[in-house]
Amino acid sequence: MNIPNSLTLLRIFFVPLLVAAMVTDSRTLHVAGFSIANEQVALAIFLCAAATDLLDGYLARRWKQITTVGTLLDPIADKLLISSALISLVQVQVIPGWMAILIIGREFAVTGLRSIAAASGITIKASDLGKTKMLAQVIAISLAMLSVHSQDILLYAMVWMWGVVFFGVASAVQYFLKFWRQLDLDVKLRRRQELLRLDRQRRRAARARKEASVGSHE
Repeated sequence: MNIPNSLTLLRIFFVPLLVAAMVTDSRTLHVAGFSIANEQVALAIFLCAAATDLLDGYLARRWKQITTVGTLLDPIADKLLISSALISLVQVQVIPGWMAILIIGREFAVTGLRSIAAASGITIKASDLGKTKMLAQVIAISLAMLSVHSQDILLYAMVWMWGVVFFGVASAVQYFLKFWRQLDLDVKLRRRQELLRLDRQRRRAARARKEASVGSHE
């Protein structure tokens, strides 16, 4: 187990802590003269988890420790983190449920699409819109957590959340278009190869008949 994979697992373990901190009845901790609300604790956990997402990918590339386990776990950890944060925000009535369902549904739809594509031998790389969407998600969720005790921030949080919805839907459409385009090219290539194979078989059969006809005349 290398360090990048350990960071990915740590991100998964942050999920129950994040949910517990968010959905717990409003409490305030007094530490060294500072008052810390449970939503602020949840925000700190969320930002630490989001930081591990950047760090594990950077270290895996820098140290050339990209593994199959890490490749599989990293997107799962990301989706667990974002989904748990959104569901918790719905629970505390900060964002509407339909918005969370749309964002989470998009994540699983794209994951399913990429799995189907991989099974068909098609690789769909992450798009720039997808990367922008991830950054927007972190900012939107962070602002939404802060807005629990500061209604002035709620408007900004919702603006960013709408941005997440926009980038999410746009990148999902982009992924589906890439998939259908690549699938169409793959089908055409296989059909062309099949036609070439049948043509070679016909030529061999015709040559064999011609040779047999010449042999019978001799």
